[in-house]
Amino acid sequence: MRVLWFADRVEVGSPGGPFGNVTVENFGWPGLVDYRNPTIAGVLSRLGYVQRFGAGLPIAQRALKENGNPPLETSPTPEWVTVTVELVR
Repeated sequence: MRVLWFADRVEVGSPGGPFGNVTVENFGWPGLVDYRNPTIAGVLSRLGYVQRFGAGLPIAQRALKENGNPPLETSPTPEWVTVTVELVR
């Protein structure tokens, strides 16, 4: 993972791109999830590190809206996914 902090935005990047049922075209659709390693995903869930699979982007979008921020910008490619959060001034 890579986090870049700029004066006007924060960019969070993840290597590997969308996986399985999730594609560049449908990335971010509510309820659509897939895992490169379902065993690790299950362990992280049982340990409490995962609140609910597929909930991260909707939770972030709702929090940004409540805070007055613009919506998330997602930029998936087959090799990398970047999510950009514009900062409110």
